[in-house]
Parts: sequence; structure tokens; C-alpha cells
Amino acid sequence: MTLFGTAGIRGSVVETVTPELALAVGRAAGRDGTEFVVARDGRQTGTALAAAMEAGLESAGTDVRRAGQLPTPALAFASRGRRGVMVTASHNPPTDNGIKLFVDGEEFDRDAEQAIDSRVETDDPPVAWDEWGDSERVSVLEDYRDAVVGYAQEQGAPLDGLRVVVDCGNGMAAVATPQVLRALGAEVVTLNANVDGHFPGRESKPTPETLEDLRNFVESDPDADLGIGHDGDADRIVVLDGAGEVVHEDTVVAVLAEHYTDGSDADDPVVVTTPNASGRIDERVETAGGRVERVRLGALHEGIAAARDAGSEDTEVVFAAEPWKHVHTQFGGWIDGVTSAAVISRLVADAGGLAPLREPVTERPYRKVSVSCPDDAKSGVMGRLETTVPERFPDAEVATEYGVRATLPDGSWVLVRPSGTEPYVRIYAESDDVDALVATASEVVKNAVGEVQ
Repeated sequence: MTLFGTAGIRGSVVETVTPELALAVGRAAGRDGTEFVVARDGRQTGTALAAAMEAGLESAGTDVRRAGQLPTPALAFASRGRRGVMVTASHNPPTDNGIKLFVDGEEFDRDAEQAIDSRVETDDPPVAWDEWGDSERVSVLEDYRDAVVGYAQEQGAPLDGLRVVVDCGNGMAAVATPQVLRALGAEVVTLNANVDGHFPGRESKPTPETLEDLRNFVESDPDADLGIGHDGDADRIVVLDGAGEVVHEDTVVAVLAEHYTDGSDADDPVVVTTPNASGRIDERVETAGGRVERVRLGALHEGIAAARDAGSEDTEVVFAAEPWKHVHTQFGGWIDGVTSAAVISRLVADAGGLAPLREPVTERPYRKVSVSCPDDAKSGVMGRLETTVPERFPDAEVATEYGVRATLPDGSWVLVRPSGTEPYVRIYAESDDVDALVATASEVVKNAVGEVQ
């Protein structure tokens, strides 16, 4: 059984994330903890699934703290010193829901997820009736917002006079980001700032296409300094400049990574990111005196732990990120779009605008394409590509730990990796001549698929 993907369990509430599954996962997870805090996002199905999860946890003998509707980062914040469950499908459509598990502010790692898989498959029975846990209501949101405000005040400059337009996407950011930014002194205008699990304002996933209303609003507002878009559970963030244009996600990561690296007193500051992340991040981190380590997609928490374990007493993981998702390690070990909104706004205020922050970042053209590949052929194809990619790019430095990534002498790079959810091999590339690089990589991948099939 494989329940977990790159971001917990997620899928249709009719076919996959059913109350029966939530009950079983709750009972399986409850074996490992004495206290769980449980929250949900604003989806229509969240109340029933959270109730089933709570029943499973209590029948395993653990006590439940019911936190109601929260952003995922607020639930992670509340899981410090105990365990946590977030019922959310993040940016998926309203027909879906999901389950994310936390321990002491961090997502479950692979071993913990596999243990849950095994227990669900064997259908562990409840504990004895007189060993079942209890439940009570807890309040989390205000403490979380106050903590974000306090942390952000240590970064950048006050937001007095900064005008920020926030598209909450009818998601959980509506109860956090505008309030935090206003507490920091910003003038905040909101779009879709009511929680509605049907997502009537736009699709939950924030993309340049779904954020069209936000883009148009910011462009038409001569006083807007910044635009921010969130997904359904507020762990993702998209940043727009004052002209309403989406800032590339890796540029946002590069700005934050340089900020945290430059501000570290450690002799060995480290930024953790993923194989598909731009070389612009490496450039800014190295300029600030740090280094970059990469980990598979969906496993930033594992990469943080690995970098700490492999480092010395002089090593500090100062920041971790993958596209649109940031871990502010000095604040906590979870992905947090609300904190990103606060910190980025403070940096913009300090720099006198977003443009001075972007100016040092080398923004080469970036492309992502997909090549069809049957799921049962992926292993053979990737094995073949470990040979053919280095042959096609003989001057490149090649890494094969998370797919096959070839970094060329001029800083251009290409990554090929199998999709974990669809019948494709993904190609990511960054280069001044990105079309030519993608064309070459696509040819290599298609040849490998043809040879394996």
C-alpha cells in the first residue's frame, strides 16, 4: 500500500480520502503519540473527515486537541512538542481532500509514513475501551499570528506606507495574511478573503492564469507596491511586482536565501532546495558566503535534517525552499506562506521596492516540459538516461541522486526526472538558449523511452 505522495495523502473524497480512510489513518497514527492537535481547511468535506480522524486517534488511545479551521502552517506551529494532523488538499480542487501528519512542527518523514501505510493495511484494532483518549477544543490562530508578527519584525523594515494586495483565494490565508500584514503596519487590500471551500473566486492553485484578477487589480492600482497570492491552505505563496507581473518563484527563493545567508553568523550557512530549482539561487547564496544542498521534491524537512546531520558544529541551515513553498528555519520547520508574505513585505519595505531586491538576481529563461512515459517504463528509462544524458552533455557536471541533472560550464542546467503522479518524464531547464537545451534534452528522453518500450 502506498498512501502518501510528495505532500501527504491527497485525492478524491469519493474514491481516496474517505471518512473510512481518515479513521484508519487516525488509528494508525495514534499509536505513536499521546497528544495530537487536529485542524482542517475550509473545504466542505473537512468537518466530516476531521471527525473521522479524531475518532481514529482517540480509539488508538491518544488525546485530541480540536483546533478547527486553520492554515496548514498554523497547525504545524501548534504541533510543536506534540503531534498534529491537518485535513487539507492544499491547492487541489474542492472535490479533493487530504491528510498531512506532523510531529514537533515537521512533516512526517518517509519512515514514519511507511509505518502508517503498514498499520492501515493490517487494520490495527482499537485499544481497550477504557484506554481511549479524550478531546477538547483549543485556540491556536491568534498565537500563531502573533508569533509570525514577532518573527517578521526581526527582518527588514516596518511596513508603514507599504500597500499590499492579497488574493487569499477563498482559502485559509484569509484568516492570517491580511491580519499579520496589518499588524506590521501595511495598508492591505484583499481579494477573495472569505473562507469558502468551493473556491468561487478562482481555482485554489495560484498560477499566473488563476491570478489574473489579482494581476489586473495590482496593475490598475498606482499605489500598489506588491501583490501576494495564496493557495487553499496558505502554505504556498506567489509574489507579484507593483506592475502586476508574477515574479519567478526561483527569484523569490533567491532573494530570501540571500537574505538569510547574509544574516547568518554561522561559518557554514546552508540553504536546502530541490533539483528543479534555478542556479540563480546558488549564485546568490554563494555570493553571500553560503552553500546549497538539494533534496527530492516534497522532502525539504528531510533535506534540512540531512544537512544538519552531515554538517559540523559550524553548520546552520538558514532557509529551505522549493517552488512557491518556503521553510523559515529560524521560525519553524514547516512550509509557511504566511510568514513568507510577512518577511518578503518587510524586505521590500527595507529595499524601497521589489526591483532593488531582484536586480542582483540573474534571471535566465526557465522551461518545464513533459515527455510521455508509461509508469512501468519509468525505472528503465531513468536508468538509461543516467548513461545517455552525460554522453549528450560531455562537458556537464552530472548528478543522479534525484533524477539526472546536468550542469553546464556556463551555469545552464537541465534536469530530467519521472513524475510521481502522472505518466511523464519531466524536463526542467534554465539557459540563455533554453529552447535549444530543451529540444536536445527532449530528444534524449524520447530516445530512452523508445528504447525501453
